[in-house]
Amino acid sequence: MNADKSDSTADGTDSTTDSQTSGDEDDGIPVWLVERTYSDDELNLIILVYATEDGQRYHRRERALTSFSGPARTTRAGLIVSPDQVGTVDDPETRARYADEASRMAASHDRDDSV
Repeated sequence: MNADKSDSTADGTDSTTDSQTSGDEDDGIPVWLVERTYSDDELNLIILVYATEDGQRYHRRERALTSFSGPARTTRAGLIVSPDQVGTVDDPETRARYADEASRMAASHDRDDSV
């Protein structure tokens, strides 16, 4: 991956709208949750990675573990993000893994499903 895009802060503050979009769907890029990990260098920080179904582009969010409670902080199966909020995936193995997982999520979930 050659970019580290994040649209939220470590305290869980999210810069996108409540509908998880950054503009109209026609202008945005659909991405699907492909990875959820704990940060190695920050305590209580969860990293969510969303990717396009071809695995070539990704979107990263960081959220404080304490921000995962309540309906306002639901983790969605998919999002629509603006083009300036995605990076490219350069590693072929990571790209293939992201493509597999994004396609699986798209096939088994609606974008607004909570996961």
